[in-house]
Amino acid sequence: MTRGRAGPSFLRHSLTLAWRGVIKTINSTEALIDVTLQPIIFLLLFVYVFGGAISGDTTSYLQFALPGVLVQTVVFASIGTGVALAEDLHTGIFDRFRSLPIARSAPLLGAIGADLVRYLTSGVIMLVFGMLLGFRVATDPLSVLAAMGLVMVFAFALCWIFTALAMVVKGPRSVQGLSMLVMMPLTFGSNVFVPASTMPGWLQAFVDINPVSKTADAVRGLLLGGPVAGPATAALLTAAVIVAIFAPLAVMLYRRRT
Repeated sequence: MTRGRAGPSFLRHSLTLAWRGVIKTINSTEALIDVTLQPIIFLLLFVYVFGGAISGDTTSYLQFALPGVLVQTVVFASIGTGVALAEDLHTGIFDRFRSLPIARSAPLLGAIGADLVRYLTSGVIMLVFGMLLGFRVATDPLSVLAAMGLVMVFAFALCWIFTALAMVVKGPRSVQGLSMLVMMPLTFGSNVFVPASTMPGWLQAFVDINPVSKTADAVRGLLLGGPVAGPATAALLTAAVIVAIFAPLAVMLYRRRT
């Protein structure tokens, strides 16, 4: 492979393996259910279980909760990237990739690319179903696209954390268990489900710096109107730092393990 063609070849290899992941999802009943039904179940449960108690009625709570639940769904789904990679490492498929004339890190980017398609599908389904329930966007189509793009960028960053984790633990269950220890405080210790003003002061301090809260605030602003620049900048900076740290780390650990 010549030096001039390394970039295009790397991109082609990554896209090919991403398409492999998409096809794998389409051909898996369990994966399709996870993509299509899970966001609907999340939204129904949170709105109709908590809505009356928190906002007094489900309609008002739907307007507040849907942007946050959209972020929460994608954040939780990003754990699946690490779990799937751990399963592939356990089955030996990456040993086959190593024997192929492809870029060493292409399987990682391919797996993450396929999962981003899955996350985007889940997000669109949740947004459309929310509109059927009564959610109303108060901005414009361009803002909706920006909201989905911000969620995808944040999910892309989180994928690298769980990718690196998959390279250092022994099995998929370990990846899932350790990932939940991280993601549970980040998602539930945020303003995704309730306003931070209802929380005790010490918890508000954590919520205010939580990147999940910043992402949820930015998505609310983009969908419903309100401040966007500040929380979006904080979310994007956090995503950039995560990628800068964990992407090279994940690639290095992958090369050592394979």
